[in-house]
Amino acid sequence: MESKKGSLTTLCYLEQDGKWLMMHRIKKAHDVNRDKWIGVGGHAEAYESPEDCLLREVEEETGLRLTSYRFRGLVTFVLLGEETQYMCLYTADRWEGKMAETCREGVLEWVEKERVPSLNLWVGDLVFFRLLQLDYPFFSLKLTYDKDELAECVLDGRPLDVGRFLKGEESF
Repeated sequence: MESKKGSLTTLCYLEQDGKWLMMHRIKKAHDVNRDKWIGVGGHAEAYESPEDCLLREVEEETGLRLTSYRFRGLVTFVLLGEETQYMCLYTADRWEGKMAETCREGVLEWVEKERVPSLNLWVGDLVFFRLLQLDYPFFSLKLTYDKDELAECVLDGRPLDVGRFLKGEESF
């Protein structure tokens, strides 16, 4: 199989009052995330660091300027036949400004953390949400997809049984 180069992206979950700020991706017709719920973020531009990208993307999509955020992990998204994405995953708990009323990428909504697993998510997102819930230290997570099917999940270089992990049966 032909390999493709990778690109750097960021994704951030703003946290407030037991809720995550989620984006329902319903505005773009040709979107790999169409109809999914994800955080806010996007592709790094030339000469941007992950933090530059994070701050720019969050402000563009929400109108908010982050004042406190934490780099939680590196997620390698492999979608067979597509460009690999190296996603820097962040959480944020403080910001300034007023939330934008609209977003060109999707619809923003504060969602109770307990409700997040019931949303239309990528299966791998459930893994990093569980890692966030466990306050797992900085992690490297590789998620390989064949279309919408999660084919492989590797946490810190070790294969992870996703079903057992999500049930709380898999230990580290």
